[in-house]
Amino acid sequence: MIKIAIILGSTRPGRNGEAVAQWVDKLAQKRSDASFELVDVADYNLPLLDEPSPAMMQQYTKEHTKVWSNKINAFDGFVFVTAEYNHSIPGALKNAIDYLNVEWKNKAVGFVAYGSAGGARAVEALRLIAAELHMADVRAQVMLNLFTDFENMSVFTPDPRHEETLNDVFDQVIAWSGALKSLRV
Repeated sequence: MIKIAIILGSTRPGRNGEAVAQWVDKLAQKRSDASFELVDVADYNLPLLDEPSPAMMQQYTKEHTKVWSNKINAFDGFVFVTAEYNHSIPGALKNAIDYLNVEWKNKAVGFVAYGSAGGARAVEALRLIAAELHMADVRAQVMLNLFTDFENMSVFTPDPRHEETLNDVFDQVIAWSGALKSLRV
């Protein structure tokens, strides 16, 4: 069965991303065409990149990197849940991505973003990163607006129409994850 990680990329105290990621996971668990796991970057306590060798060499010296590598390597695809901070992604998410290289290669990725512009610019930044890592980013994306999908910019109350779009993201990530599996064997 295809294994998809829902990666929560914000580590900020009081983050909106936790409610968004739980919503994504709740909808994912209703599906039977893949297995899904919520992976919270905050649980891995990754310091600023502290490996002496480039990630593509996989010569990891730190235990936290080995644990993170094993976790990410176990998946066929990903759905990133990201905030938009200053027209980009949270630093913790970029740091977590940069720790690894081969573990991301030839895997599909979709995006659920939130921010004042629906997180659109964060997704555009992630698409560039994904391309460099040989990830296949899917077209569908969920864009949640802080003004319309959150009460007082903090209580997550998504418009029901986002469920259909999220299922499109899942469909595309699952399809591409299956198609790319042969490249990883």
